[in-house]
Amino acid sequence: MAATRGFAVLRGSVADAAAVAAEAERRGYQTAWSPEFYTRSGIVSLAAMSQATSRARIGSAIAYAVGRTPLVLATEARSLDELSGGRLAYGLGTGTTKMMANWHGVDPSGPASRLEELIPLLRRLWRLHEGPVRHDGRFYHVDIAPTAEMTAPLRTGIPVFTAGVNRRMIEVAGRVGDGFIGHPLFTPAYFAEVVRPVIAAGVDEAGREPAQVEIAAMVICAVSDDEEEARKEAAAQLAFYAAPRTYGTVVEAAGFAAAGEKIRAAFAARDIPAMVAAVPDEMVDSMAAAGTPKQVQAKLAEFGRHAGHVIIYPVSFGLTDERSRQVTAGLLAAAAP
Repeated sequence: MAATRGFAVLRGSVADAAAVAAEAERRGYQTAWSPEFYTRSGIVSLAAMSQATSRARIGSAIAYAVGRTPLVLATEARSLDELSGGRLAYGLGTGTTKMMANWHGVDPSGPASRLEELIPLLRRLWRLHEGPVRHDGRFYHVDIAPTAEMTAPLRTGIPVFTAGVNRRMIEVAGRVGDGFIGHPLFTPAYFAEVVRPVIAAGVDEAGREPAQVEIAAMVICAVSDDEEEARKEAAAQLAFYAAPRTYGTVVEAAGFAAAGEKIRAAFAARDIPAMVAAVPDEMVDSMAAAGTPKQVQAKLAEFGRHAGHVIIYPVSFGLTDERSRQVTAGLLAAAAP
């Protein structure tokens, strides 16, 4: 069975995200996703996207699970699911340990254990109408009782996707998640050799079934009739993601340890051209779908052999607003299912 397709976009305004989601749905994409960064709330974007679409699933890829309490996370998901008519896929992640500590001001220890405590707690909070929720764990304390007039949410089983890079974080999806969203630096081989076996081990340990966990690949994409232009744009986006040392293990696993060191050194010097130049052609070939429409489709099909769902992630790093819009429009057409 062929992998389904989704579309994600971070660049632009909230209104732009909603418009892209609407166009993706019109072109037959099964999902529309909003990443989150310090410039964009994934939750607010999804609210707008829910009103611009009627059939496609809408998802966060990912929303920060830290910096929000379990109750806030649960109520935001409940509201988004209501707005979308039961179409929410709730993607949650912690970000890097530096992001946890410096952006959100939380203890960065045990991110995998944090998610494994959080997700079952969210599911209990979605059933708060059935009775009090009391929890006193390593990371969270909740003691709340429902009011007499509290009603049930549209769905008590909102699907939760997790994200991660190292094996321990990937295992979280197998243990407690409904899905897993791969990092944009993952290669098809990484899905085959690491992601699937690790999720299978987590599923087995938890006594669950493999079919309970949907695997999605987030693929950096750039399209142009000028193949070299698209490849250079993909290289810039890869350099952006490879710059944090946290993701060094993925870069090394793909055989690009030396390139990773050069990218990090250029990033430390704030030398963007050197970052991009440090990305070898083989890294673009392995990690991105870049080139002409035919080349992009071929690479997406390769990812689709290892993930049940493939999410198109347009390049944006270093591009002008106009070029970013061109790439997004081109990919909406060129990568449509």
